[in-house]
Amino acid sequence: MHSKRTILIVASVAAFITPYVGSAINVALPSIGREFSADVVELSWVALSFLLASAVSLVPIGRLADIYGRRPIFLSGMALFSLASLLAGFSTSLGFLIAMRIFQGIGGSMMFGTGMAIVLSVYPPAERGTALGFNVAAVYLGLSIGPILGGFLIQAFGWRSLFFSNLPLGLLVLILAFWILPKDATGTRREPLDLQGAALFSTSLILGLYGLSHSPSVPGIVCTLCGIVFCLLFVRQEFSTAHPMMDMRLFRRNIVFLYSNLAALINYSATAAVGFLLSMYLQYAKGLSPRQAGMVMISQPIAMALVSPFAGKISDTIEPRIVASLGMALTAVSLAFFASFTIDASISSVVICSAILGLGFALFSSPNTNAVMSAVPKQHYGMASGIIGTMRLVGQMVSMAIAAIVINLNIGRMQIGPQNLPGFVTSMQQVFLICCAMCVAGIFASLARGKLRK
Repeated sequence: MHSKRTILIVASVAAFITPYVGSAINVALPSIGREFSADVVELSWVALSFLLASAVSLVPIGRLADIYGRRPIFLSGMALFSLASLLAGFSTSLGFLIAMRIFQGIGGSMMFGTGMAIVLSVYPPAERGTALGFNVAAVYLGLSIGPILGGFLIQAFGWRSLFFSNLPLGLLVLILAFWILPKDATGTRREPLDLQGAALFSTSLILGLYGLSHSPSVPGIVCTLCGIVFCLLFVRQEFSTAHPMMDMRLFRRNIVFLYSNLAALINYSATAAVGFLLSMYLQYAKGLSPRQAGMVMISQPIAMALVSPFAGKISDTIEPRIVASLGMALTAVSLAFFASFTIDASISSVVICSAILGLGFALFSSPNTNAVMSAVPKQHYGMASGIIGTMRLVGQMVSMAIAAIVINLNIGRMQIGPQNLPGFVTSMQQVFLICCAMCVAGIFASLARGKLRK
């Protein structure tokens, strides 16, 4: 039996890989756009496809892990993610690259949906916040290194090297996980998987997010409305089945679980597009190279990585809602500053605002995740991990969809250049204002969850 600290290290290294690629992708988008002659909306799907695939598969995978065991799901996810990364590096078209990002998203959800549950299953309640803090710090370390290493690789060897660079680490994690992760026994092995619920859930997300990204066109609005209808059908299905994929009763009878997930959804919806917009702004409006843009953007994830372990530890003793609400407030402040940026904004102001955003997000994320996972019994860790991950990914997709809609309304489906740069900056300001307002509402959702500890 390996120590809980060793298991935490393996899970944290796995947690590092997907955000590393995700943050570096933002720096690579202009290079990818030039090679495939893609407009801004098409480029947004390089990021959106990964998020959509992850969101669709996270909850079903979490449920499968509760039924059949987390270790085999984790190992399969790492293998799938590594293979998709290899193939993405050989992409000959934007469509193929997006397809490989979809497979990366499924593999990433298999790791994320099980890694956190594995860690929590070996740590006692009094140490969960600390363990989650280190796990979240690994995510932010990936976000920190992504823009720097990704920018260097892209400038020196091209954007394809980004995908090849994570293969050695992926294979190392796969080998270590095979030997170290516990062969967990689950208590729900005989329960069937809710296939009807999984189909309704996936359909609602695909239609809803595809529709949002293509709004305000008529097909986009129709798809969004159809997504809402399928979401309502999914909720009815989950309340009526004996073995739901997502136990909706957790939301109805558990206020802490409900509002913690709502706060997560709002927070990610308000922050996920920041990296995408700043990368475009720094390279197009400020004329920076990919490597230089990565160096500027690093202040946000560095603040996250430094503060997250302490925020998680604090939430073991102080009510998570207090720490998380403070983080949400700082996030709103940073977004308000971002909304004031013009073409002439200084690089130092970008660095400072990014650092404030990173501090706010670190204070929010670990305590909020601690609140979610501590609000459910151990046998629901996989499902709860999948739900909090789904809130994160749906929020990220909503954020990217908001950005795509606003940009489409201002400059249309065009490649960014000197002729439409003022329109892009205006779009960026409008998106940040919308996100700031969302964060202000999120403060109240975070405070409304009540006390976790009696």
